[in-house]
Amino acid sequence: MDLKDQLKQIAERVSKLKDQIQTEEATKNAFIMPFLQSLGYDVFNPLEVVPEFIADIGIKKGEKIDYAIFKDGKPTILVECKDWRQNLNLHDGQLLRYFHVSKAKFGLLTNGIIYRFYSDLVEPNKMDEKPFLEFNITEIKDNQIEELKKFHKANFDADSIVNTASEMKYTIELKHLLQQELVNPSSDFVKHFAKQVYPSVVTAKVLDQFTNLTKKSIQQYVSDLITERLKTALTKEDETAKNSDNKENSQSNEDENKIVTTEEEIEAFLIVKTILRQQISLTRIAYRDAQSYFAILLDNNNRKTICRLYLNGNKKQIGLFDENKKEFKTEILSLDDIFNHSNSLLKAIEQFDKLKEQE
Repeated sequence: MDLKDQLKQIAERVSKLKDQIQTEEATKNAFIMPFLQSLGYDVFNPLEVVPEFIADIGIKKGEKIDYAIFKDGKPTILVECKDWRQNLNLHDGQLLRYFHVSKAKFGLLTNGIIYRFYSDLVEPNKMDEKPFLEFNITEIKDNQIEELKKFHKANFDADSIVNTASEMKYTIELKHLLQQELVNPSSDFVKHFAKQVYPSVVTAKVLDQFTNLTKKSIQQYVSDLITERLKTALTKEDETAKNSDNKENSQSNEDENKIVTTEEEIEAFLIVKTILRQQISLTRIAYRDAQSYFAILLDNNNRKTICRLYLNGNKKQIGLFDENKKEFKTEILSLDDIFNHSNSLLKAIEQFDKLKEQE
């Protein structure tokens, strides 16, 4: 089982068990130790993963950090754990103090759901205030998994990680900055654009006016961009579906005339695409409408049915398939309920791609 599959299992465990986990120790055992194991470390080998690692801080003796991962007899990663309900922003200072007196090159602060990796990129032997890698294990992305692989025991190379960590750190900070500016643009951000379109001096009154205009312009641009991409994707899929129907000629003209694709079915299709886009390209997701159901396919292939939606009757249902391609239907009260089946939809994609690799 590769790292991606192991992380998905941990994510499913987190979703199922977190409400029953009541202590920090339980968080460690249920979530964090399996995570360290997924990186190839033997959590039961005290020469490799040292629990309650002692790090004397100044006059304070016997201070302990939850885990220290050793390599070649030296600590390389310090792991500070918190209860899954804890806000990590309240605890990064504790890890910083341990890091300062240790020879470890990396620090990990986690509550079993959020994972933050730190190093000393700004000032040697002093942990940075901001992590260079951060993710939520229930929403981890493929590019984050690729970065996490560098911490696997089989791949671990401190120098190699440090070389890419700086770029990652600043990329994260720039993304956060852009997000802040797009949601709540600063005066400097607004001035930058106002000066290029306003013919006179940008006074405080003009700046206030352009702040609102900038917000509206950003919102409209993002909305137009998303709409345009969805239209392009749907147009391509419609053309592909039509061409395929003409070639296969699977239904008579009389039957085809009875099929009407509703707005509700298109909305459901867009929801499924939103779920699957984190794992595959949107161009691989297509749909075919039939009289009794609305099918969503991978690679526009009838043999790769991701799910079927039954929306035309009084009782709305989603049809999912097990490993033997046997369909089982589940009632949905609204289209939003499709999100409750995200894991099953993503798993279907994964199974199809695995079969393709084996061919």
